[in-house]
Amino acid sequence: MNDMTALYDRNSQARPNASLNPSCVTGNLTVVASGVTSSEPVLAWLEQILLERFGLPLKLERDGPERLYLRHAEAPGHILFDRLQPGFYLAGGDLPHCQWSATAEGFRAPLDLPLPAPGAASLPQPLVEPRAGGLTIHYDILGMTYWMLSRQEEVDAQVLDRHGRFPASVSHAGRHGYLDRPVVDEWLAVLGQVILRQWPEAQLRRHVFAQRPTHDVDRPSRYGFARDIKLARAMLGDVLLHRRPQALVVGPWVRLSTRRRLHSLDPLNTFDWLMDVSERHGLTSAFYFICGRTDPRKDADYEPEHPAMRDLMRRMHARGHEIGLHPSYHTFRNPKELANEAVRLRRVCAEEGIEQAQWGGRMHYLRWQMPLTLQGYVQAGLDYDTTLGYAESPGFRCGTCFDYPAFDPVKGEPLALRIRPLIAMEASVISPLYLGLGTGEEAFRCFSKLKARCRVMGGVFTLLWHNSELTTSDQRELYERVLAD
Repeated sequence: MNDMTALYDRNSQARPNASLNPSCVTGNLTVVASGVTSSEPVLAWLEQILLERFGLPLKLERDGPERLYLRHAEAPGHILFDRLQPGFYLAGGDLPHCQWSATAEGFRAPLDLPLPAPGAASLPQPLVEPRAGGLTIHYDILGMTYWMLSRQEEVDAQVLDRHGRFPASVSHAGRHGYLDRPVVDEWLAVLGQVILRQWPEAQLRRHVFAQRPTHDVDRPSRYGFARDIKLARAMLGDVLLHRRPQALVVGPWVRLSTRRRLHSLDPLNTFDWLMDVSERHGLTSAFYFICGRTDPRKDADYEPEHPAMRDLMRRMHARGHEIGLHPSYHTFRNPKELANEAVRLRRVCAEEGIEQAQWGGRMHYLRWQMPLTLQGYVQAGLDYDTTLGYAESPGFRCGTCFDYPAFDPVKGEPLALRIRPLIAMEASVISPLYLGLGTGEEAFRCFSKLKARCRVMGGVFTLLWHNSELTTSDQRELYERVLAD
């Protein structure tokens, strides 16, 4: 066990009943029953979130345990939050839930639906009221924002799936039916309207919708790196399961030919096709490569130093696409090994003349432990992560489709790392292990709904589609439809 793992294990053991404690001290972050953190870094981080979202010089100021003021640095008046929720700063997700109708109070609901309100069993009417000197909101929008973006509910999670992942079905959003809603973005859109009521001359930042296709390179080749028995199994599986008798000839030929470059006949070599599709739509794809082997059964059978992989990375870079890290299976709990793999990727890229302004990645199997995996990324010197979506269901794990600065909810400090929320992975929708919608119209509607909600918010639709899941015409047609929609 490395020192950082031990640190977080000690923290976890020191507070087994944190979710029940009225007062809990965790690292630098003190949480009291009022729901107001005494940590200035939390307020500074929330101010950064507001600056990025609204583009205004907004400041947060505490007034006792139950009141938080939002002020404009260049205009008089304030917005007061007078019902702060302690549960937003405690481990676990056992919070109440209700809904609020924005339209009933003259606000625009971004999705034309009542807004989910985690943390509140009920909300007063009206929710927004004029008071002396400004407006008062009777819901802790900023506490909820912190809770969702910091993934506070995943700290010390007790229920995990077979890959050690926090499941969507256990999450508050999954249990209360709002996983398909960018709840943080919806509430911040309402807050933006309140800001304009208080400061009518303010000019809120406009955001433009974008989509980001990404690809985890788990298996770049069906046959090229397979050895003996594995090659035989792959060919036999293609013959018997996929009715491809040509595999008996193609397999050995591809294996022998994959020395300097991936073979064009390899069914998993869909990289040029992926780049072609992205370029037709004016998009940049990101490809994440495995650079370690912490589990021989789960990790890749290629090495990034292989001439064929070097050639692939060079061609991706030459066409303007992005290269990143796909940390191996067990690195989500091993910051030291994650850092080693990041060094390895950068070394190979440097040797090939590949330079990028930023480097990021996504964890293998979407494995994640909050906040240990965050610290691993920081230790590796990476600029962003794009893991945070659920494998079992697409949607808004972080409640947002906007990139945002990471925050460690245990140490109570912002991190030099950006989070790019993952909205949908192809397997989550298509695979019978998850939603099982196949590649037809029902699957397309699922992707399209999520993408439409990102578009309404002016956010980013981040899509994960493995190069190995484009071997049939139905898969390729669905992928193209999703991007073109």
